[in-house]
Amino acid sequence: MRRVRYEHTGGPLLLEEVPVPAVGSGELLVRTAAIGVTLPVVRKVTEAAEPIPLGGEIAGEVVAAGEGVTRFTAGDRVTGLCFGHGYADYALLHEAMASPVPENASAVDAVALVRSGLVALGALEAARPRPGESALVTAAASGVGQLAVQLARLRGASRVVGAVSAPGKAAFVRGLGADDVVAYDAYTWGEPVDYALDAVGGELLTPAIAALAPGGRLVAYSSGGGTVQAYDLLVDAKSVIGFQMARIARGEPQVYERWRRELWRLFTDGALRPAVHGEFALADAAKAHEVIESRSNLGKVVLRT
Repeated sequence: MRRVRYEHTGGPLLLEEVPVPAVGSGELLVRTAAIGVTLPVVRKVTEAAEPIPLGGEIAGEVVAAGEGVTRFTAGDRVTGLCFGHGYADYALLHEAMASPVPENASAVDAVALVRSGLVALGALEAARPRPGESALVTAAASGVGQLAVQLARLRGASRVVGAVSAPGKAAFVRGLGADDVVAYDAYTWGEPVDYALDAVGGELLTPAIAALAPGGRLVAYSSGGGTVQAYDLLVDAKSVIGFQMARIARGEPQVYERWRRELWRLFTDGALRPAVHGEFALADAAKAHEVIESRSNLGKVVLRT
């Protein structure tokens, strides 16, 4: 089978031929059809101290189930988060991280919706939104951000503001349902909001917190880090909440499952529309990474096998 790897920090990405992996206890061997490309995975290539497997979101068909697997059999269509090599024709997926894909959805739909949607929905839940409150979503044109904009509106936000890296993304974000769109480098981000979902971190934390109304909440779910000045929170009783999807997946599987069902319900009803920026062949993984690195994507970036 084909698999993408890299030999040192910064790449390049290489396509190699390797044996199909053996399925272990509690695992599914999946013939991949679509693979989601995310900023955290791209950062592994550019920042990790040593090469690590390119995992992430996958969707495809189960070809073998390991000992102890009870929920899936060969022929089932699944999606989930792969912690090993995911940029490959075949990948191993732990049963606990796998979800069924409905008949009316494609593999591309699955990788554009489920993992990104779970993060967006989880971050929104962490903000504890109340009907009629206003919302800010950073990285609003990203795979997660585009769903967060839609979900905030579906959860009753009276006004949704999308923050983006370039003005050229404004029309796309407005098309998702945002009332206003601001560029990161704008002097002001407009009227204050009640809560913010931040996927960027770093230097963007300061303007994002400044955009909060008194008593506002910022949910940080970025891998970009950053520092928050306590005084910026104390002045208007603002708060910052950290959210990590892995903690929910491992510690609260019933919540994970409830959120997953809600996402598929909204998708089936036509209320939630995951946008796909582009589909790339597995051999063109480097081009897909370039799109993510340039922050030029409008929606999800997907690899096809």
